[in-house]
Amino acid sequence: MLEILRRYSLITLLSIFNFAVFADAHPLETVADQAETVQISKDNAEQHQETVIIKWWKLLSDLPLLAGWNKQSDDIYKPSFSAQSRSKAPKYIIAIHPLHNPKLLFEIYGPIVDFLNANIPEADFTLEASRNYEEFDKKLYNGYFDFAMPNPYQTVNSLKHGYRVFGKMADDDDFRGIILVRRDSGINTVADLKGKTVSYPAPTALAATMMPQYYLHTHGIDINRDIENRYVGSQESSIINVLRGHVAAAATWLVPWKTFSKENPQLADQLEVKWRTEPLQNNGWVVRKNLPTEVTNKFATLLFNLDRHQQGREMLARIPVSRFEPANDDSYEPVQTFIATFIKTVRPLE
Repeated sequence: MLEILRRYSLITLLSIFNFAVFADAHPLETVADQAETVQISKDNAEQHQETVIIKWWKLLSDLPLLAGWNKQSDDIYKPSFSAQSRSKAPKYIIAIHPLHNPKLLFEIYGPIVDFLNANIPEADFTLEASRNYEEFDKKLYNGYFDFAMPNPYQTVNSLKHGYRVFGKMADDDDFRGIILVRRDSGINTVADLKGKTVSYPAPTALAATMMPQYYLHTHGIDINRDIENRYVGSQESSIINVLRGHVAAAATWLVPWKTFSKENPQLADQLEVKWRTEPLQNNGWVVRKNLPTEVTNKFATLLFNLDRHQQGREMLARIPVSRFEPANDDSYEPVQTFIATFIKTVRPLE
């Protein structure tokens, strides 16, 4: 008798369920259709969505009357569904200061992050690009990034915000500012820039802004009075501004200029490097001090050995840099000395 009551109750509930599904299917389907979020990460977000029938079946199965019946009947249909496993590995954000626009930065540094993910399965690394120096600085100094490659000025500042230096770009001789002019500009001496406009990526760009401004200062230009300084947001923007004639000269540094020349040879031919500054220590690699030492050590080992295999050399060639190398906080003492001199003689820094 109990079995008959159970079966009758099931029929009644299924009838109600059938009416509810067809009467109100659209709203439930709308809730089930959620947009996906795409991230550069080892595991994309799970894409499993339960159907309306499965949702109702689970609801009915949870009722005491049906729960007991389900356990007693081996031949009753039990809905099953699979879902992609979500990675349980800790997530770490890697950031590169705005050497390039975000699209190009992902193209250049994305393969390196993929390589790290493939070789450190216990961690999940995500590359994040900032739209400009201001955004990058804010996140860096708030401790938002786990690993970062700031410029040397940002590297020195990050030490006051919970980071330590563990590596850097090699090729310090390439870390020097350059000043570009159009070949048809008629500008031959530094004095020819007086009364004109010069573009830079950002006030806090060391090689591309501070070092060229210091160069101009030591060659007779008062940058606060003799010229107009225009900060345009990125290395490429600075180059494009002089290329299009919006400014008389553009400051950048050798690495973005090499990349631009390689990818846009005809445009680059319209420009010439008129002046070069003295070099300083190249961009640093910093890590938050509270990260697991094991993860940092594996990250550093893979990074410092990229030049020892073909896949790594191809990645480095895109930057371009010959290798990454170990460094520490003391490696940037010359940068601290330069910054102190710059503030004293050229302009204040925020």
